[in-house]
Amino acid sequence: MTNSIKEIEGTDLMFVTGSNTTENHPVIATKMRRAIKKGAKLIVADPRKIELADDADVFLQIRPGTNTALFNGLMHVIIKEGLEDKNYIENRCENYEALKELVKDYTPEKVAEICNINSKDLIKAAKLYAKANKASIFYAMGITQHTTGTYSVMAIANLANLCGNIGIESGGVNPLRGQNNVQGACDMGALPNVYPGYQKVEDSEVNKKFEKAWESKLSDKVGLTIPEMLDSADNGDVRFLYVMGENPMISDPDTNHVEKVLNETEFLVVQDIFLTETAELADVVLPAAAFAEKDGTFTNTERRIQRIRKAIDAPGEAKPDWLIIMEIMNSIGYDKKYNNPAEVMEEIASVTPQYGGISYDRLALKVDGLGLQWPCPTNTHQGTKYLHKGNHARGKGLFLPHDHSDSKELPDKEFPLIMTNGRVLYHYHTRSMTGRVKGLNEKAPESYIEVNPSTASKLNIVNNEKVKVISRRGEIKTKVKITDIVAPNVVFIPFHYKEGSANVLTNPALDKIAKIPEYKSCTVRIEKL
Repeated sequence: MTNSIKEIEGTDLMFVTGSNTTENHPVIATKMRRAIKKGAKLIVADPRKIELADDADVFLQIRPGTNTALFNGLMHVIIKEGLEDKNYIENRCENYEALKELVKDYTPEKVAEICNINSKDLIKAAKLYAKANKASIFYAMGITQHTTGTYSVMAIANLANLCGNIGIESGGVNPLRGQNNVQGACDMGALPNVYPGYQKVEDSEVNKKFEKAWESKLSDKVGLTIPEMLDSADNGDVRFLYVMGENPMISDPDTNHVEKVLNETEFLVVQDIFLTETAELADVVLPAAAFAEKDGTFTNTERRIQRIRKAIDAPGEAKPDWLIIMEIMNSIGYDKKYNNPAEVMEEIASVTPQYGGISYDRLALKVDGLGLQWPCPTNTHQGTKYLHKGNHARGKGLFLPHDHSDSKELPDKEFPLIMTNGRVLYHYHTRSMTGRVKGLNEKAPESYIEVNPSTASKLNIVNNEKVKVISRRGEIKTKVKITDIVAPNVVFIPFHYKEGSANVLTNPALDKIAKIPEYKSCTVRIEKL
């Protein structure tokens, strides 16, 4: 997030898109509702009529996979109406003429047809956003998990810059992270193209810096993303997979392919707190300590680094992740030893500019538990509430316009329905934790497929009927839930469940830049049993 959660209550307008915030980020949604009570306006754009849509001044129920067209259309209206922040653009941005040229073709009528929305609602949303003094955008995986996800994120940044909403309090572009330490994992270099602090592996100076710090020769080649790893394992180029805190048997697209790869991989190690569906296939399972059984830090969605403290001993042979990794690297010849997580943090601070002022001693002084937000470059710096104040981090904000492109699969005679997927309030990711809680299972016990009443009528299916859902990759059986939350010819399946798993059906086609699969849009058909 460019901004902070606390700033939400001070905004004038919130634009929520690709995020079912009340179910996936309920604490943040509470802040949003407080802002509404204080007079903030709300725009919601989503393929489903999510709960927040009831509070929205404008709800745009877009067709899955049309995000880039939507934002181009909003910018078309803003520029046509002369509502852009001219002074901000002139002083803080570049490449504006290219943006202006591209979006001129995205008329409200054209975008309404692409997105299957009302052109008047598009115009209203554009004017609301542009006229707000402080407007904040919130998005999640409904934006990123498309083959055009990178372009949609760029379009969001374009819109925010167009109206001067980057680098101001209670504004910004705020991606909502899906799990408790996704931000921290990325910060630490758990990506194939960067070292900690997003320092690129292809940069020779960066490479030398880490070789010196780690006293080892390092590759300057970009590695593989998860889908690329699985494809490489499938063709024999990767023979060993180490899966840590991840459950690809439920969470990755095209489950049948994932299962084939994991079964055929020469050596599979899984490190986790429970015996997940993936761990069941492993040659070796390394039992890890849960959050309350170890010391360390998590970095949350607003870049806040927070201490966690061991409350109880881990059961059996379970160990903290850092200790497991250290023992493995020691056993294969890298002798670096740490006595505790605080020493790990000292190393992080020494090589990661954003974390340069972070230490366990400083975090311990934050008795309120709030931690520090990066960038925090020195040990006297108090952390950064919001990013890009005064200037963009790169110098000038760069407009990067892109045309709309269709999803890789579009409805046809054989597969006439668009399927999207997501999470429900009562379960977390692949249910490796929440699936063991009786009360949560009573609230949300099984998979289902949301179907619009008109679609159900055409298919002659009724509520709670069990049906077969088929895509080009596989088929599942699940129960029908008839609801107007989804539009006609669009269906939704939560991805949490092993039985009736949405990811048996999803499309592994990748965004060419970020290499993220197109989870949020594929085509299916429903058959009666």
